[in-house]
Amino acid sequence: MGIFDEMAKYGHEQLHFFQHRGTKLKAIVAIHNTVMGPALGGCRMRPYETEEDALFDVLRLSRGMTYKCGVADVDNGGGKSVLIGDPNADKTPEMFRAFGRYVEGLGGRFYTGTDMGTTPQDFVHSQRESTRFVGLPLEYGGSGNTAIPTALGVFQGIRATARELWGHEDLAGKTFAIQGVGKVGALVVEHLVHAGARVYITDVYQPFLDTLVDTTPKANMLGVVAPTEIYGLDVDMFIPCALGAILNDETIPQLMCKAIVGSANNQLLDMEKHGAQLHDLGILYAPDYLVNAGGLIQVADEMKGYVPERVLAKTNSIYQMLLQIYKLSKEQNIPTWLAADRLVEARIETIKDFKSVRI
Repeated sequence: MGIFDEMAKYGHEQLHFFQHRGTKLKAIVAIHNTVMGPALGGCRMRPYETEEDALFDVLRLSRGMTYKCGVADVDNGGGKSVLIGDPNADKTPEMFRAFGRYVEGLGGRFYTGTDMGTTPQDFVHSQRESTRFVGLPLEYGGSGNTAIPTALGVFQGIRATARELWGHEDLAGKTFAIQGVGKVGALVVEHLVHAGARVYITDVYQPFLDTLVDTTPKANMLGVVAPTEIYGLDVDMFIPCALGAILNDETIPQLMCKAIVGSANNQLLDMEKHGAQLHDLGILYAPDYLVNAGGLIQVADEMKGYVPERVLAKTNSIYQMLLQIYKLSKEQNIPTWLAADRLVEARIETIKDFKSVRI
């Protein structure tokens, strides 16, 4: 497919490519939908093998942000940005300042902040060139670490899923396989261990694993496994907190869990095909853009004046929203991702209708 075909496939409004040779910046910004408000989505940095991989990622991620904004009921649409490079080797303050100037040039149609491979401190440099950055450190006028509400939202999703599976939220003795124990995954492990759960963990970055092994009580740590082994573990829930597209033809047949609840974006490689497979297998799937919405809720709140209590209340409501989606899925005998999409699409149409009123 050509680029315009790809944009049409996902329903995008705009796609921007930015390059600055002096700082070696290579960036793509995708603006998916601005019906609900300015596009909002994080900035990811990865050493993509090809430019096509980067494009595929930013298109899927930005579409997911529209649905995340819709389900979280914030006044924003979906967007996303990706930087092509190694976050451990290629970052410079000047690169992020250059990125800030390009984002400012979008005229307020897009707001961004930290994501995989970037940190709030990176965007302190970007903020010097633009007012369109959120999730900044508290000392720079931001709302602080977005991993905290993101992990809380995932934990609320786990609690709701436990109620759906077993009729209660007691996680003591239940088993979980956590894929990715970075900024969010490590905090999810903390929530689970505090609730008495037992965990397997995996990550491609050994220091993350070492830290958790050292800090997690032995009674709660079932073990560290290789990344390829995490799918086939006999556990109650699989918790993907790393890359997307990990639920696919190769991994789904390996699953032995009862449910999947995680923070990774776009976990289903093909929503229709692989969402249907999970539904047919009786594996309960918590739509990722709902359970990982805590960070989005925080930065959206930051844009209008950060109130921690408001963010906490809205993040905790992920519990009830997920139960509503599970109920709709059962009533209509449809996959959970489709139940969630229908709720969001109805909300977007309602907003589009009343925004047609001239003021």
